[in-house]
Amino acid sequence: MALTNSEHSVPSEPICELSLSILASSYSAVADAHIAIMGLAFSKIFDKLWGKKEMRILMVGLDAAGKTTILYKLKLGEIVTTIPTIGFNVETVEYKNIQFTVWDVGGQDKIRPLWRHYFQNTQGIIFVVDSNDRDRIVEAREELQRMLNEDELRDAILLVFANKQDLPNAMNAAEITDKLGLHSLRQRAWYIQSTCATSGDGLYEGLEWLATTLRKAGHQ
Repeated sequence: MALTNSEHSVPSEPICELSLSILASSYSAVADAHIAIMGLAFSKIFDKLWGKKEMRILMVGLDAAGKTTILYKLKLGEIVTTIPTIGFNVETVEYKNIQFTVWDVGGQDKIRPLWRHYFQNTQGIIFVVDSNDRDRIVEAREELQRMLNEDELRDAILLVFANKQDLPNAMNAAEITDKLGLHSLRQRAWYIQSTCATSGDGLYEGLEWLATTLRKAGHQ
């Protein structure tokens, strides 16, 4: 039986338009994916060109020294209400094209033995001292020396924050340097910075030293 023209299976115009639309969408999706991949590649290239780095920083010190206040002042630019840190807080702080991953570990005496679990791959140590706590400065020195004797931290640089400088009885940086025995650290880069966590004074100067020293040391 012969078929008439009306019986031939000829694609209708709407179906053709739909096919073209699907094809165009597919090409668009592929193009978008290609652009995204290229963008990621260029981002990595620019990071290498401009020297963007990531640094792992461990922030420790006796309890109530102001570590958590410092961390969130750097992260958020504001004072937060804190409670004693039982475990840890960790935040990424960006400064001058460097991403500092800062681990703030609790300083109460019963959990200080846990500090060593955070030592691996640490490039810099921030040791926070309550400059107003004269009664425990010897204890602070003992904890610092014990930590610096750990083999995993042999290459880590040391930044000491002499915190709470706004208090009238606070020891100055020179006095804390002496009481912590920092001048005896012959094989380690160290620096002490007077700070006030609540106002932010001195915090970025400390980060500046960390950034400069880590770059000179060639850390990636």
